Amino acid sequence: MSSPYSPTRLRSNAAYERACRVLVAGVNSPVRAFQAVGGTPVFVDHAEGPYIFDLDGHRYVDLVGSWGSAIVEHAHPAVVEAVCRAAKSGLSFGACCAAESELAEIIISALPSMEVVRFVNSGTEAAMSAIRLARAATGRSKIVKFIGCYHGHADSLLVAAGSGAATFTVPDSAGVPTAFVECTIPAPYNDLNSAERMMSKFSGDVAAVLVEPIAGNMGFVEPVEGFLTGLRALCDRHGCLLIFDEVMTGFRVAWGGYQNVCGVRPDITCLGKVIGGGMPVAAYAARRELMSLVSPSGPMYQAGTLSGNPVGMAAGIATLRLCQAAEFYDALHAKSTRLTEGLRACATSAGIALQTGARGGLLGIAFSQRPVRNFTDAQACDHKLFAKFFHAMLDRGVWLPPSGYEAMFISSAHDDEAIATIVDAAKDAFRSIAP
Repeated sequence: MSSPYSPTRLRSNAAYERACRVLVAGVNSPVRAFQAVGGTPVFVDHAEGPYIFDLDGHRYVDLVGSWGSAIVEHAHPAVVEAVCRAAKSGLSFGACCAAESELAEIIISALPSMEVVRFVNSGTEAAMSAIRLARAATGRSKIVKFIGCYHGHADSLLVAAGSGAATFTVPDSAGVPTAFVECTIPAPYNDLNSAERMMSKFSGDVAAVLVEPIAGNMGFVEPVEGFLTGLRALCDRHGCLLIFDEVMTGFRVAWGGYQNVCGVRPDITCLGKVIGGGMPVAAYAARRELMSLVSPSGPMYQAGTLSGNPVGMAAGIATLRLCQAAEFYDALHAKSTRLTEGLRACATSAGIALQTGARGGLLGIAFSQRPVRNFTDAQACDHKLFAKFFHAMLDRGVWLPPSGYEAMFISSAHDDEAIATIVDAAKDAFRSIAP
């Protein structure tokens, strides 16, 4: 297979030069800068179905999907219609609208651990608010988080973070006060014994354990057997709360989220991405007793001008209605599994060791001889080889996350043709980068 998109992307390059004059490094989120893989960022013109199109007219099969938001495809007619209909009545009111309750009812119906929802605008807001709620409920200050799990860019969470922070090989961020760091206790992901030691050491001062039930910011790392159930037991034993950050996994790996797969009920859940259908919508939710602590019902303050805006609610409602279709997630998981198996077979035939995993519409690859179970394993992967693979796939019409620390996403629109295109491109790409 040839590399049809290898010629210089003139319009993308020009757009990047313009952006660099007015935006930080030409981007509004670090991973978009391509610094982990090298080269110049490609600028998107539009997206449709399972494809995105750059400014130069090249089409790519999309495995980013707006970082998981586009689960039913880009620009799905039902979602676009709902958004346009809502927009005609006003983009934002800064006041209550009926659509807020409708979306909340759908979410609550899917997640038994939830009784009351508070909408926010980003996963970062959801995570920082969930932590504040846990502290308000327990009267304690410390949280346990897992190295390599990314929960947004709030100060106390940029400690041993993965994703964007790992891309730049710095585990912490400048500008984070020491006092904030001291409130966060990092532990290795999938290491229940380490978590137990930390909980015992700081027993009586831990407000919550915060975890991605599937880690998606050090590639794709599923929990080992007993890890999440063990965390639930630890939290119960030490009188603290368990927070599931399902911003990525919520309504993507299964209806509701991964908690409906593993059977572990968190005290607080963070959601985002899919529940907004591509609009900036996120949420945190819990049982009524806990959420009664949130202002104006209780003393924990949190607010947002655009929270629950009608356009975002409309996009979320339309998206989740589509996700409710019979066997939606079974079909999505079958596609992800078929794709990862195809990628692994192509890599093996080229003599390249590749680890793969999939759950629902979430999947990942890792250039490693052994399975990736934690952030140390993720760091040991061959990220230089991933960078070569990224560009080889980009030149063959496949859009991958521009970092080996990121998971990948497919949508219900990724049909047999799209999957075959990815696998065919990978077969050629692996041969081109083989040692």
